Amino acid sequence: MMHAPPDLTLTIALIAGSGVAAQWLAWRLRWPSIVLMMGAGLLLGPVFALISGAPLLDPEASFGGYLRPMIALAVGVILFEGGITLNFRELRGVSKPVWRLVLLGVPLNGILATLALHYVAGLALDLSAMIGALLTVTGPTVVLPLLRQAKLPPRIASVLKWEGIVNDPIGALAAVFVFEAVRQTALGQDWAGAAGALAFGAVIGAGLGIAFGFGLSRAFRRGWVPEQMKAPLVLASVLVCFSSAEALAHETGLVAVTVFGLVVANSRLASIEEMRRFKEGIASILVASVFVVLAAGLTPSALAELNWRHAAFVVVLILIARPLGIFLATLNSGLNLRETAFVGLIGPRGVVAAATAGHLAAELVEAGREDAAILAPLVFATVFASVVGCGFAVTPLARLFGLSQSGPERLLIVGANPWSLGLAGVLKKIEVPHTVADTSWRRLRAARLDGHDVYYGEVLSEAAEWRLEPSRFSALIAASANDAYNALVCIDYAPELGRSRVYQLSAHEGLDEGERGEDDPRSIAFTARGRTLIRRGRGYDGLARDWWRGWRFRTTRLTEEYPLSRYLEDLDENADLVLARQPNGTLILLGPGREPPEAPGSVIVSFAPPRDGQAESGEPAGPARQ
Repeated sequence: MMHAPPDLTLTIALIAGSGVAAQWLAWRLRWPSIVLMMGAGLLLGPVFALISGAPLLDPEASFGGYLRPMIALAVGVILFEGGITLNFRELRGVSKPVWRLVLLGVPLNGILATLALHYVAGLALDLSAMIGALLTVTGPTVVLPLLRQAKLPPRIASVLKWEGIVNDPIGALAAVFVFEAVRQTALGQDWAGAAGALAFGAVIGAGLGIAFGFGLSRAFRRGWVPEQMKAPLVLASVLVCFSSAEALAHETGLVAVTVFGLVVANSRLASIEEMRRFKEGIASILVASVFVVLAAGLTPSALAELNWRHAAFVVVLILIARPLGIFLATLNSGLNLRETAFVGLIGPRGVVAAATAGHLAAELVEAGREDAAILAPLVFATVFASVVGCGFAVTPLARLFGLSQSGPERLLIVGANPWSLGLAGVLKKIEVPHTVADTSWRRLRAARLDGHDVYYGEVLSEAAEWRLEPSRFSALIAASANDAYNALVCIDYAPELGRSRVYQLSAHEGLDEGERGEDDPRSIAFTARGRTLIRRGRGYDGLARDWWRGWRFRTTRLTEEYPLSRYLEDLDENADLVLARQPNGTLILLGPGREPPEAPGSVIVSFAPPRDGQAESGEPAGPARQ
């Protein structure tokens, strides 16, 4: 007994550490993160058990009876985090397909999955109905990372996101309805009363979610909660809401927290973004931990029970049942055939399906249904296959159906002025996708006439979140005349693009390269700014002044015969290095500590004074120049 606390501490550290490490490795390799999280759990659990005789990570032995409540609470927080991203404004233009997927897609997919389980996998009809209902859900934990990975158009991204989050509790509730029928029948009791109580509990759960959502929103608007307490209060409220609903009826907590998140997301709270980022960080750790725990909890003997019929069912479910169900559900919904086919093939099952199946299967086995033991490994295999398949197929499928917005990295330029429009012109010339955003239709006129992609509106508004789609861009340049506004834009987009990919012009015109302008008490702190573009001391005023003096942007392609060293020798000593495009399309925005690439084929963009004998357009001469 004296060794239990250190073992439990090590177990918790192993779960969190391996889960987060899997997410980081997935980011580095550009793989679906859930694939590596599942792989980490399998390695620490059944694979290690096969090699050494005992698993390195055994959640059931470590946590005992606390394991299921812990997973249930984690799933509740994950669903709330998904619900808080659902703003009803996103339903403009996609509300009909979403309602079809909810009202028709769930029953159709449930029926088709049930038939496949019964006739292909060979499960009893009642167990097939229970798991069939559960496998209708896709889940936000797997859908949202795929949306960021594939860079889909806003229309299709909204459809998949809403389907994943809204259907999650509906599918789980449907599975629990069937579960109650099966369990009560196995126990020789009447199940009709239990199903009625569950329906009543679902209504109460939704009511609790609405009450918690309106109560929290009112408290925030009235100023009853200090800023530093808002995020912790939200987390505590989610746990209380989930637990209260679960006390009324089993699994209705999923409904309660999803409705809770929906109400908060559409309450127009000023601090909603801070809450989203806080919840996203927590949900990321919880998703990693839950998947590692579920994978590690499988035993080699349970996995050995899977046979070819189970594998055939997984193939039929992914390639036939779901696409057919989505096609029937979305007829005349506004989706074209390519969009329908893509949505039908992208249906990864998530943490709710895996966690709920493991929980329900264990209770059925205890009630005497020995044939229910196969449910957990079968659902896990389905989750794993669907996540792996969709994770690696989403980008190629999006390109195949003409729905992908990927390709060369896209740059967002905030602020339309002669200097930034000159930069946009040279980006167009070297085939770098870009968008120029400004609140003035007049300032955007030149960009529109030159054929640039433009966004008219405030990039900090709520509308920009779904109309501009920040996930389309790999980097941002804030180039307006207002340094404080540039800093605000960079800070707002940093969580979406990454702190290392938001840039703004220096605010300290005329300072030497070695001086630290951020020490000026009148300046904005460097922690509240984007990264400096070009160099310190090269601010908007100086760039605008030089533009009117005849300075222009130039592009130079490096070759084996014309390397970087020679280019730097030929470069005008007053010229500014702005950015570089590598041969693979990756953009490098240059500035303090960021040197140009040396690889042949790289294109370097500079801002330099006109040369003698050259046109004012700044078109460079020589075979290495474009």
